[in-house]
Amino acid sequence: MPYIKRCPECNSISLEYDEQRGEVICRDCGLLVEEKMVDTGQEMRGQTEEGKKRGRGGAPIDMQKFDKGLTTNVGEISDIYKLDSGQTRKFLRLKKWQERVSTSIERNLRLAMSELRRVASFLNLPTVVRDEASRVYNFVLQRGLVRGRSMESVIAACIYSACRSYNIPRTLDEIANASDVERKEIGRTYRFIIRKLNIRVTPSSPKDYISRFSSILHLSPKTQNDAIKTLKRAETAELTSGRGPAGIAAAALYVAALLNNEKKTQREVADVAGITEVTIRNRYKELLERLNLEEKIKIKEAESKLAKEKK
Repeated sequence: MPYIKRCPECNSISLEYDEQRGEVICRDCGLLVEEKMVDTGQEMRGQTEEGKKRGRGGAPIDMQKFDKGLTTNVGEISDIYKLDSGQTRKFLRLKKWQERVSTSIERNLRLAMSELRRVASFLNLPTVVRDEASRVYNFVLQRGLVRGRSMESVIAACIYSACRSYNIPRTLDEIANASDVERKEIGRTYRFIIRKLNIRVTPSSPKDYISRFSSILHLSPKTQNDAIKTLKRAETAELTSGRGPAGIAAAALYVAALLNNEKKTQREVADVAGITEVTIRNRYKELLERLNLEEKIKIKEAESKLAKEKK
C-alpha cells in the first residue's frame, strides 16, 4: 500500500492505489499523486492456464556457482527423452556442444566452486563467508594467479582470507584438515593472494577464539568471561604480540578453567585449539609468571583438595 496519506493539492484522504500501473490517484480532484511505484509484493511463480510464466524474475545471483546461477542449460536427460527420437538426438547434440564450447575459466570455476562448497560445508561457514571466498577466487582466476598452484590450495587460501575478513575464527590447521592441503602451502598461497590483490586483513585476535573453544569444551560463562579478562591483562603486558592467537586463547581458557574449578586437561584444550600440549604449557607458564596468577592457582588447588577430603 502507498505511504502517502493525503493529497497535496486538495488535502483529501480519498486516495486510490492502482496496483497494475503503480500509481496513486486522488479520487476528489484527480491529481496523480505518485507514479512508477515499486511493487514490493510477493513475486508470482508458477504457470497460468495458457502455460505462460507469471514470474518476472529468475533465481537470485549465487556467487557460489561457476556461472553465478545465470546460465541456461539445454535440458535434463529425463526431459529430453520425453521427445521423439529425432528431437532427442538434436538436443543431445546441443547439450554436448554446450559443454564443449565452455571456456577454460568456466571449467575451472565449475570444479573450484564444488570444492569450495565442500570445504565450507565441512567447516560450517556462513553464507556470507562462502560468497566472499567465491568472489576472491574469481578475482584470482581472472588475473591468472592460479597458474603454477593447485586449485585446492588456492580455494583453501581464499576461504581463510574470507574468514579473516569477517572475523570468523578458523585456524590454518582446521582449513588444512578440511581441504587435505598442507598448512604451509595454504599460508604461502594466502600471503601471495593478499599481496597481489591488495586485500587488507586485520590481525586475528585471541578473543575471537574464546567463545568457540569454550563452547566445545562445555565451559561456563563465568570461565569464558575470566578468560577474556586474562587476555586483556595479557595484551597490556604485551604477551600476545608475536604469538599465535589460538595458543594464547587456549592458555587463557585453561587458566580460567583452573580458577573456576572446571578441570580440563592440557590435552583436551590442545585438541580443541588444534595446537600441541607444549604450546599450551609454554603459554600457560608465561601467563602465570607475568600476570602473577601462581598464588591464585595454588589457593584453588588447596580448596579443591579440602573439598574432596571432606567428602
